[in-house]
Amino acid sequence: MLDSCDRGDPLGIRDYAMLMLIARLGLRSAEVARLELGDIDWRAGQITLRGKAGRQDGMPLPRDVGEALAAYLSQVFLAAKAPMRSIPPGLVSDVTHRACDRAGLPRIGAHRLRHTLATEMLRRGANIVEVSQVLRHRDLATTAIYAKVDFAALRTVAQPWPGAAR
Repeated sequence: MLDSCDRGDPLGIRDYAMLMLIARLGLRSAEVARLELGDIDWRAGQITLRGKAGRQDGMPLPRDVGEALAAYLSQVFLAAKAPMRSIPPGLVSDVTHRACDRAGLPRIGAHRLRHTLATEMLRRGANIVEVSQVLRHRDLATTAIYAKVDFAALRTVAQPWPGAAR
């Protein structure tokens, strides 16, 4: 039965994970249906089951069952309408635009939020290396683009122009 699941298809990956929970751990259908991300403690290798009358039980999470769950959960954001698939990157900007519309703000792209995070980090005292690490830039020169807008911080590190009157 497990081998009948097409693990190249999102639905097959889901079905395989569900069947592994039932076949390897003996979970009830309701326990599988109620399972939430917070019920899985990956580091401890344990899963918490929420059963009847609010009862909670912990049990070990075997490696193969954990791998089946991880394969299913590899895509965090899925399309809201069939076919179930990962979302295209453009949808992230669409979500950002709709949020701006709901808030009555001018539309911005998703990347502007990333830029805002970087400039806010600098404003609050983070250094350029820390910002670079958060943004996962390979080159500090890329991060410097964000630093140039933080004029107050730049003034504190700016050197006088050579030969200029002091």
